[in-house]
Amino acid sequence: MASELEQMDAILDKFVLDDDTLFKVSSLLLQQMERGLSAEHNSIATVKMFPTYVTSFPNGKETGRFLALDLGGSNFRVLTIEMQTDVKIAGNIYSIPEEIMKGPGNKLFDFIVNCLEKLLLDVDQIKDTLPLGFTFSFPCVQHSLTSATLVFWTKGFECSGVEGRDVVQLLNDAIQRSGKISVEVIAFVNDTTGTLTTCAYKDENCKVGLIVGTGCNACYVEDTKNIHTLQPGYEDREKMIVNTEWGAFGDDGCLDFLRTKFDKEIDKESCNKGKQVFEKMISGMYMGEIVRKVLVEFDEKGLIPQRLPNRIREQGSFKSKYVSHIEEDGEGLYPKTKSVLWKLGFIETPEEECEILKRVCRRVSTRAAHLVSAAVATLLNKMQRPETTIGVDGSVYRYHPFFKQIMEEKIADLTDPKYKFKLMLSEDGSGRGAAFVAAAAVREKREKDRKL
Repeated sequence: MASELEQMDAILDKFVLDDDTLFKVSSLLLQQMERGLSAEHNSIATVKMFPTYVTSFPNGKETGRFLALDLGGSNFRVLTIEMQTDVKIAGNIYSIPEEIMKGPGNKLFDFIVNCLEKLLLDVDQIKDTLPLGFTFSFPCVQHSLTSATLVFWTKGFECSGVEGRDVVQLLNDAIQRSGKISVEVIAFVNDTTGTLTTCAYKDENCKVGLIVGTGCNACYVEDTKNIHTLQPGYEDREKMIVNTEWGAFGDDGCLDFLRTKFDKEIDKESCNKGKQVFEKMISGMYMGEIVRKVLVEFDEKGLIPQRLPNRIREQGSFKSKYVSHIEEDGEGLYPKTKSVLWKLGFIETPEEECEILKRVCRRVSTRAAHLVSAAVATLLNKMQRPETTIGVDGSVYRYHPFFKQIMEEKIADLTDPKYKFKLMLSEDGSGRGAAFVAAAAVREKREKDRKL
């Protein structure tokens, strides 16, 4: 009869993806990307490759004061950004109550505008008309730089009356209902676009924006001639940022060969069953729950010496941030692991349980890093640039102690050696980036007006 350790390894080995498997993932992703770029096949593509209509990048000549609204999860930010010889930022973070996240859409946008009013009062800008960059980190079809339709909610949002509608118009409607502020929405961007733009402000080789946080997504700079789903009027533009929305990769079942029983359970229990399959194997919204489900499986099979406390049997009780905390412990050391176990209701925290928990976290987080790496390598091999900087943001990437290192090693394994790359942590990318895109659009308009 197999030992407890062998039985645990049999379960955890399903999270190990060798390079052949990752190359297969990359090949499947490339197929979906090409479908997404095609006007003929976009409707059946799981990776939609949405044009962002962002064709201008900041070049340092932007001046003025701009607003940035960054909505991508249960917390959102409102920022004022002043661009002169340097960039000055002020702003606040606001928490969205659960009843707002799951209530009528107009209540959500009224809540956002109310917070916007508070910030403008604080910085004494309530009477001025400021250009605003709007970061909205949910799957959208963009029609222009100031028009985007929400495809479906993710990240726990279920606001009614928003899916299928123009979110910029909904924001403008809320501003009109308020009647207290004067704001012009200049640019709508995804958080990946904001991340790319922020990093490109410092490094002109930044052509990829990546988010590994509550969700997982990426954008990159594509030749406009390859984007066959564009609205008319962009024929003279050479390059454009494309929002891949690769979180939906695998929604057609093509990744079922590597999904574990735990992945399938999480999908079944989610509010968006059958959607965002790739994201659910990677992102911070699900990583902790995968670990929890593995521990429950170990317990039910009698593989853990100590019975699990009732608290850890509750869905969502194991936070994804615990994975980062636990993996910060060095080899044979368990102070942070013991702290997490104590929070979860363990009265005793023997080293055997600590080591089991560390092994589970390591397998789940490493799989996530390897899947992201395969996707990034797909972009690098597709773009065929000699050097590419990848701007990265998100809580998983930012706070996990080894995520960056694992990604650097695995991307190198899966990318043609001719294409060099580096990962660049974004500084407040999704917030600043929206303002940068708005500033570049304003600068470009001024330059055109002067020429006319």
